[in-house]
Amino acid sequence: MRMMKRIVSILAFAFVALLASAQSGVREYDVLFHEAMLQRQKGNQDAAFDLLNRCRELCPQASETYFFLAAYYQELNMPKLALENYERAAQLSPASTTYMETLARSYITAERYKDAINVVEQMYEADKSRDELLSVLYRLYLQEEDYNKAISVLDRQELIDGKTETNSLAKSRLYMEMGDKERALGEVEALAKQYPNDLSYRTIYANTLMLNDRHEEAFSILQEVLSEEPGNVRAQLVLRNLYINEGDEAAADSVNHAILMNPRTAVDDKVAQLRQIIFESEQQQGDSTKVLNLFNDILALPNPDPDLAEMKAAYMDLKQMPRDTVRSAFEYVLTIAPDRASSRLHLVQMAWEDGNNQRVIDLCKDARQYNPEEMAFYYYQGMAFYRQEDTDNALEAFQNGISVINEESIPEIVSDFYAVMGDLLYQKGRHDEAFAAYDSCLQWKADNVGCLNNYAYYLSLRGQRLEEAEQMSFRTIKAEPDNPTYIDTYAWILFRQQRYDEARNYMDQALQYCDSLGQESADILEHAGDIHAMCGDTERAVDMWLKAQELAPDNKLLARKIKKKKYLRK
Repeated sequence: MRMMKRIVSILAFAFVALLASAQSGVREYDVLFHEAMLQRQKGNQDAAFDLLNRCRELCPQASETYFFLAAYYQELNMPKLALENYERAAQLSPASTTYMETLARSYITAERYKDAINVVEQMYEADKSRDELLSVLYRLYLQEEDYNKAISVLDRQELIDGKTETNSLAKSRLYMEMGDKERALGEVEALAKQYPNDLSYRTIYANTLMLNDRHEEAFSILQEVLSEEPGNVRAQLVLRNLYINEGDEAAADSVNHAILMNPRTAVDDKVAQLRQIIFESEQQQGDSTKVLNLFNDILALPNPDPDLAEMKAAYMDLKQMPRDTVRSAFEYVLTIAPDRASSRLHLVQMAWEDGNNQRVIDLCKDARQYNPEEMAFYYYQGMAFYRQEDTDNALEAFQNGISVINEESIPEIVSDFYAVMGDLLYQKGRHDEAFAAYDSCLQWKADNVGCLNNYAYYLSLRGQRLEEAEQMSFRTIKAEPDNPTYIDTYAWILFRQQRYDEARNYMDQALQYCDSLGQESADILEHAGDIHAMCGDTERAVDMWLKAQELAPDNKLLARKIKKKKYLRK
């Protein structure tokens, strides 16, 4: 008896000790988990990760530990371990919305759609008020191509929202996908019967009948709709497609015209319709006159839309109609929408191609009033002034253009702006400003070879930063190894560095490319003479200078070189 009491006493003591140990472990877990969260907030992720692992050892049933560990495994690009921990967290706390949603997203990311479906179905079963979960399930069942289940989800949605156009059409499409045409039609028919006064549902039903080759029934319903509402655009569109399917081109054209002339047809729908008509016409090599007549009829309506007017001009350009008529079409756009930048830019480009600099300048001047943020107009205006050798106005245009640069500006255009500005500033003797403009150019586009060439050449003329100039110039001849202008610049920089033999080798290449291209340049020939003179080949030098003089007879320094038979600096 005493022995039995002693055993009971020992067992009781062991239980108390075990309980105290467990409570101590829970307290230690709580302290460590709290510290892990503190370290996480402080950004000490390694420490937080180690503490969480210790928490898992102390309390393997604590779901929050697995959840936070999963996030760390995700950051470490260890998706398998991350998913395992998310699964464990959700298993331990299936009532946690956060854990279950995160697990579902993880399954979707891993393309484990069936597992994701199971989780989402559990969440919906637990809380039927979460209608958005049905949308998720619908997409997942579609992903799995389980159309029956997808339809069952739509049925569940209908119990909540009633029959809707979106659901009925979705079910109809799914039945069509499954080859069940009768049920596909039945869904849309039921919708039309449920809302008999809604013409759009009857039109949808007619369209579905047409798609299932039941043209007579479709035609009958469309006639009813159009008799009740003659300007019903949706019904007209379906009727047009029906006539096309039956090969009745004349009837389809008639409906086309009615749709386009219908004041209730949205501009976007008219544009889409015209695009389709143009596409079909091009496919059949049809008569462009028919398309143009449609445009003319539409634009003759009150308050013509600039989108349609511009579309007509673009079509005329596509069909390569006479240049004057295309120009007039774009000019008409500006009469109804003077701020239409795209049409004005088209006119600018046409004037530019024609070499009509004053027209370019005038168009861009107006554009700067209506579209002050469009850089292209400043560029063309500046270049047109430059063509007219009006450097003051050219520089003003480019400087104004730079003022509208923003983070969305096209780097190539901004780079060219600064490049041309650099050229203009150098011509005006504002050398430091020119070099600053070139630096800006290269910041926007480091491989702007035109800028690299001019920058390097002008540095060499001033004897500044010759090593840097050589590096820039070398990049241009690597980019365009058969460009005689770029090779000439490189040879000239070598010449300024007194590397005469190397300069001569490159200059001879430049001359060869000039010959092969049938191009002669006074500058290149003069440079060739200078280089040969410094290499001791006076006869060759004079020969080059004489050829240069034929192209530049007013060059007084060149005449002095020929007379003295030696290289002279300015």
